[in-house]
Amino acid sequence: MSGYTTNPIQLEGWKHTYSGKVRDLYVPENPEITDRVLVVASDRISAYDHVLSTPITHKGEVLTQLSLWWFEQLSGVANHVLSTDVPEPVAHRAMICQRLDMYPIECIARGYLTGSGLAEYKQSQTVTGIELPEGLVDGSKLEPAIFTPSAKAEVGEHDENITFEQMVERVGREAAEELAELTMDVYTRAEKIARERGIILADTKVEFGKDPVTGRTVLGDEVLTPDSSRFWDAEEYKPGQSQPSFDKQFVRDWLTSEASGWDKASDTPPPALPEDIVAATSQRYIEAFERLTGREFTPRSQPYA
Repeated sequence: MSGYTTNPIQLEGWKHTYSGKVRDLYVPENPEITDRVLVVASDRISAYDHVLSTPITHKGEVLTQLSLWWFEQLSGVANHVLSTDVPEPVAHRAMICQRLDMYPIECIARGYLTGSGLAEYKQSQTVTGIELPEGLVDGSKLEPAIFTPSAKAEVGEHDENITFEQMVERVGREAAEELAELTMDVYTRAEKIARERGIILADTKVEFGKDPVTGRTVLGDEVLTPDSSRFWDAEEYKPGQSQPSFDKQFVRDWLTSEASGWDKASDTPPPALPEDIVAATSQRYIEAFERLTGREFTPRSQPYA
């Protein structure tokens, strides 16, 4: 993967254990402390299974602060955040979280037809095995919204859309039903909140883990950010076309344009992003934060890629 970090920042009291597409994970150096992990959101951005060489200014801070805001809104849904009292070099872009036994499932709720769901619908009139009505187009509203799981892949590989029954084979029926119910609860509540702010939550991906002590299911990772969700401007929404979005679709569109000169079907890493694309993408993330939370975004974190 291009742009993949191999030299994460050194943090006193913490040991780096893993780098994903966007997040770096650390565990306490004290071997007696085994119940927590430091999750740091970098400014890296991924597209088409590549981590791009160009970071997006303020992105990690937006992701962290927006996730924290959403966790507050989703009262009653247990989440993994223990503290935001983190080392100064990663302040405002990191959270100390409970270590969970994560389910190997991307839990996706779709309220509108687009993306990989649209591609499957065009082939079979289904999405992960769920039959949908005829005549739907890009951006069609799904009533009711649907739960469409995918199997988590290794970094750099495609997640695989799977049916609910395939999910049951992986995690068991009881867990599968609970994850589906929790996912749709999160989506339904968040969709209403976003709509009240003039934003359409088209779909979202959430992840859950099991508390190894109590066995309860806990919402982990990030939640309802422009990286894990499609946010559309309600005023500009028009079915039958690609919707202007607050997510990284802006970057995807540039990468697949003639201007980038890149062929995503090749093995060649994507090119560096131009400054204007970086600035515009950063502004889209910030605008999503401000419109959803009603708060002005004031950058406070150090750059971290």
